[in-house]
Amino acid sequence: MSTQATTTTVPGPAPARNPGAAPRSLGRRRRETRAAMLFLAPDALGLLVFVALPMVLSVVLGFFWIDGFGNFDFIGVDNYVRMAQDPQFWNSARVTLVYLVVLVPLIFVTGLGLALLVQQKFPAVGWIRSALFMPYVVSIVVVSMVWQFMLTDRTGVIAAVLSWIRVDGISFLGDPRYALGTVIVVTIWLQMGYYMIIFLAGLQDIPGELYEAARIDGAGPWARFRRITLPLLAPTSFFVLLTSMIAVVTGGLDMIFVLTSGGPANSTSLLIFYIYQQAFLFGDLGYAAAIGSVLVAALLIISAAMFVVTRGGRFTHDD
Repeated sequence: MSTQATTTTVPGPAPARNPGAAPRSLGRRRRETRAAMLFLAPDALGLLVFVALPMVLSVVLGFFWIDGFGNFDFIGVDNYVRMAQDPQFWNSARVTLVYLVVLVPLIFVTGLGLALLVQQKFPAVGWIRSALFMPYVVSIVVVSMVWQFMLTDRTGVIAAVLSWIRVDGISFLGDPRYALGTVIVVTIWLQMGYYMIIFLAGLQDIPGELYEAARIDGAGPWARFRRITLPLLAPTSFFVLLTSMIAVVTGGLDMIFVLTSGGPANSTSLLIFYIYQQAFLFGDLGYAAAIGSVLVAALLIISAAMFVVTRGGRFTHDD
């Protein structure tokens, strides 16, 4: 006769909870939040003092007539009505739009192309990266003066080189047909190194295993670029497009002032240069503030549209 042994599992005591764990976790999160706020405070203060307040002040001053000598008078929307009827304002807006539409894609393509080039391993690649980035760290005024010297009619370095190949009579800065294009070329030369570094950082974050798997599957260089590089560079591409757009619209004053002073025939008069003229040459600070507020509003609208369309740099929907 066989007997079957039965075993009964007696549940052991439940693990004791540490009543102090939750308060300690909450306290740690609070300390991390305070530390983050302290680190962000200098930047937040700088943005408030040097960006937000001037933007608000520009909108307010746009409703006043100000002569720069302490005299001001409230005139309502007269500055904005004048702006709508000002042909030079619309000319500067057109020049700025052309400058923006042409320059931003060229900066994007040039920066990405250089990043793909210097990402490769070859001798002196570090020196080449430094040489390409060097113009960006030099003063814009110095760069503009050097290019102005090189582009001087008949006596400049570029004119002398062109004369050797029997190409004469081109005034790069004195002819309205070439002046804006010349400024665009100089701007690309100045900024391409910076955006090359941005793209290079994005490229180095892409795992190499993806390219190896694509090669094993038979994907060629163009397929790897289109299927791997571009999609994974979407956040970097968004950053480059956004920052280059703002830099192009708001940062061209120094170069325009040195190279062309808005000429010839106002062919290079960007809105930022027209604001400078109204404020510091003609002394009409209220009108300049009104133009500045319209320019800032346009940039905010375009930036918001880019955020909405690209979902903050995510060009494809997440699964």
